[in-house]
Amino acid sequence: MNTSTATTPGSAAPASVDPRQFKSFAEFYPFYLTEHANRTCRRLHFTGSTLSLACLAMLVLTLNPLWLLAGLLVGYGFAWVGHFGFEKNKPASFKRPLYSFMGDWAMYRDIWLGRVKI
Repeated sequence: MNTSTATTPGSAAPASVDPRQFKSFAEFYPFYLTEHANRTCRRLHFTGSTLSLACLAMLVLTLNPLWLLAGLLVGYGFAWVGHFGFEKNKPASFKRPLYSFMGDWAMYRDIWLGRVKI
């Protein structure tokens, strides 16, 4: 992916691609972006990530652990609605949870930097 210009994630990856085949996050991230070709899905991820950050801030301010649960629920909830309702695929987090979590935040950063469009 060219990070110097704004891009839209490519078309969906073939169903035969197994996210467990990637040996590094650098290999995984382009695949991750193909799993987020639908603009509404990307927008839902962005919203869920932003709300998760707000929940994290509330956790720090209040020390109430329920904010951690709320952050996980809104983050994954928005993402999964995007995948099942709009992208029509299964989240890669089912097979590569750590890389998928890292991909969420890399895409969030790339949206803010204008590298990925929403």
